[in-house]
Amino acid sequence: MHGPVSIAWLLVALCALTGAYCLLRMRSGVEEQRRAAGGEALMGFGMAAMAVPAAVFTPPGWAWPLYAAVFGAAALRALWAVRRGARGAPHHLHHLVGSAAMIYMAVAMAASPPAAHHGHGGTGVPLLTGALLLYFTGYVLLAGARLVPAPAPAGAAGPAGWGDRPELARACRLSMGIGMVAMLLAM
Repeated sequence: MHGPVSIAWLLVALCALTGAYCLLRMRSGVEEQRRAAGGEALMGFGMAAMAVPAAVFTPPGWAWPLYAAVFGAAALRALWAVRRGARGAPHHLHHLVGSAAMIYMAVAMAASPPAAHHGHGGTGVPLLTGALLLYFTGYVLLAGARLVPAPAPAGAAGPAGWGDRPELARACRLSMGIGMVAMLLAM
């Protein structure tokens, strides 16, 4: 990732903490929430690893194709869920776009010379980067608006466990969206 090292470390921390919380969410009693949390944990940890400053660690050449393969598999899984009409299709579409963005960034990093990883290089296709920036900026604004608390429905059950708290899941998705915007801006 390009940009100031302190910002990169903040992004690493944000994404790693989000990924760790998503692992906690995988303990939910609802299967669909567990699946979504697993995909989000992969995204969070993948973003954290990709955001490590190049001045500290420069991944070997084989790492970028590995990133692309892992997120390619995640994209195929999301595409399959959308195609078969699984519940939460918009969420699966978002996972598909997020995985595609990770593939795009991995390919752009693989294509750029190693020296460009330390400064501002012109990696990536500006039109595609701009389209992804527009999508994730819109997603962040929408996810932020959804964080506004709503009154609890009458007769609601007691407090939910850590894996079943929708407001924390939304905050998790919001933080990953912000992280994606930061990573795209740094390309």
